[in-house]
Amino acid sequence: EIAVKDFENQGKLIEAERKEKLVLLYLCSLAQGKKTFLVSPHEIAKAVSKKTVLSVSEIDEIMASLSLQNYIEFVASESASGYFYCVKLKNKGQTYVSDSRKQKKALFMLVLRSMFLATVSFVFGLILKAIFK
Repeated sequence: EIAVKDFENQGKLIEAERKEKLVLLYLCSLAQGKKTFLVSPHEIAKAVSKKTVLSVSEIDEIMASLSLQNYIEFVASESASGYFYCVKLKNKGQTYVSDSRKQKKALFMLVLRSMFLATVSFVFGLILKAIFK
């Protein structure tokens, strides 16, 4: 029973990280060349709607989490035209896209190197087997 709860909690954490990543990628795409920008939670929900459904309260939690993780600074404000976030990407947020590409490339190179070494080991084993047979 405890293992089932841990598995469910782990699934929720992975889903939360996925949602944070989607929101952060959207914020990075909005920030191109701007120091600060305004965005509404409804714009964010609409932008990520193809991959997941987010409520305004979930977006508030995600924004707070991204702020705690030092990706963004934001202030929520309500005006006559609606509810908006004034967002500023911190250095960690500005480099998120390029850092994620570097991580993917490093992972790809690690897998490629492992496959190459496995192939070389297999061929070397066949050669040794042929020599000492």
